[in-house]
Amino acid sequence: MKKTLPFLLFIAFFLSCKNTSKSPDIKLEKKIPEIRFGYNLDDFNVIQDTIQKGDSFGAILDKHHVISPKINKIAHTIKDVFDVRKVRVGKPYTILASKDSIKKAQVFIYKHNKIDATIVDFKDSLIVAKLHKKPIKTVVKIAEGVINSNLSITMDSLKLKPNLTYKIADIYAWTLDFYKLQKGDSFKFIYEEKFINDTLSAGYGDVKSAVFKHKGQDLFAFKFMVDSIKGVSEYYDEKGNMLRSQFLKSPIKFQYRISSRYNLRRRIAYYGNKIKPHRGTDFAAKIGTPILATASGTVSESARRGGNGNYVKIKHNSTYSTQYLHMRKRKVKKGQYVKQGDVIGWVGMTGNTGGPHVCYRFWKHGKQVDPFKEKLPSAEPLKKSMKPRYLEFIRPLKYQLQNKVLPAKKPDAIETIAQN
Repeated sequence: MKKTLPFLLFIAFFLSCKNTSKSPDIKLEKKIPEIRFGYNLDDFNVIQDTIQKGDSFGAILDKHHVISPKINKIAHTIKDVFDVRKVRVGKPYTILASKDSIKKAQVFIYKHNKIDATIVDFKDSLIVAKLHKKPIKTVVKIAEGVINSNLSITMDSLKLKPNLTYKIADIYAWTLDFYKLQKGDSFKFIYEEKFINDTLSAGYGDVKSAVFKHKGQDLFAFKFMVDSIKGVSEYYDEKGNMLRSQFLKSPIKFQYRISSRYNLRRRIAYYGNKIKPHRGTDFAAKIGTPILATASGTVSESARRGGNGNYVKIKHNSTYSTQYLHMRKRKVKKGQYVKQGDVIGWVGMTGNTGGPHVCYRFWKHGKQVDPFKEKLPSAEPLKKSMKPRYLEFIRPLKYQLQNKVLPAKKPDAIETIAQN
C-alpha cells in the first residue's frame, strides 16, 4: 500500500492539471446574410404567397396591417410603374414585413414570371416602385435526333419542352410539310436556353440555326438580322433564300393528317356515291387544335352557316382569299386584321362533317383552286448587297451543323443533346 500511494497521487495531480488546462478557442462561423431582391431577408419576416381568386392589391396589404389611406397613396404613387389593378390570380408574391409582433408589411414583391418582378417599397415615407430582373445566363446548346414517329415524340424523347418544338415548327412552316415526315428523317439545331442561378431553366432563346434532312435533302435555316436598326431578323437557307413565304403550307402547325384533298370528281357514300366536288383540303386534327391564318389579311366573313358550320374567310389582297370551315369556335370578327400565324379559331365538327377537321379553301381571282398545285408568291429575298455578309455569317454555323462543334473560347459554352 505504501508503494502504490505515491503513484496514485501522481495520477491525481496529472488529471487535475489536464482539467485546468486552457480549452482551445472555437471559431464560430459567421452567418452569411441572404440577400434577395436587394434586401437582407434576415431583417424582415418573409411571407410567400400566391394571388387567390378574389384577392386584390389592397386586400393583401390590408391583411398585413397597412391602413387604407396608405394603400390608396401607394397605388396612386406607383401607377406609372405598376397598375395594382392588374394583379392576376396564380401569380406568386412576397411580403417583407417588420420583425416585431405586428408584422406590418413594408415591401410588396409581385412576380410576373421566373425572371421579372415589380418591387413596391413603402417602409419609409418615400414610396418607390421598381422593376427587378434576375440575372440570366444564356447557354448555347445543340440538339439532334431521328424521326421514328413524328417531331413531337422525338423532341419529347430528348427531354425538350413543347415551346422549342413550336419554334422549330414555325421556322419550317413554309418549307416543310410535317405531315410528310418519314421515318429516318433527321434534324440538328443550335439553340439558346436561359438559366437562373445556373440551374433553373427560364425558357428558350433564339434558334440560331437548323438543318432538317428530309428525303435525303438538307433543309437549312439560319437566323440573320436584316435590319439592325429595327431589330428585324429572318430565317434564310444556305443560298440566302428566305424560308418564309406569303402563305403557310398548312393552317395547322404539325399535329394533323390530310384526310381529303382538293378533288372535283370526289364520290361521297353519304350522298349515294354521287360525284360531289370537294374544293378544299381537309386537315384532320383533334377537337380544340388551334387553326392559324396562313397569310396576313382582313377577315371578310366570320359566321356560322349551313354545311360550313363555324367558318372564317380572310381576304389577303386583290388576288387571294382563304376560308376555314367546321370550327368549334371562332376567335376573330369581320373587319379584323390578322397576321400570318395568328390563331383564328379551333378545330371542331360543326356543319356537315364526319369527324374533327378544318376544311381549308383557297381562292385566286375569285375562283377556288388547289393551293398545293399553285405557284404561290414568296417573301422578299435577301438583298444582293447583303449576301456576301450573310454567306460569311453562316459559314461557322453551317460547319457546326454538318460536323462537330467548332472549338469555343469557353469549352463548356456549348452542350450537345442527342438521342441515346
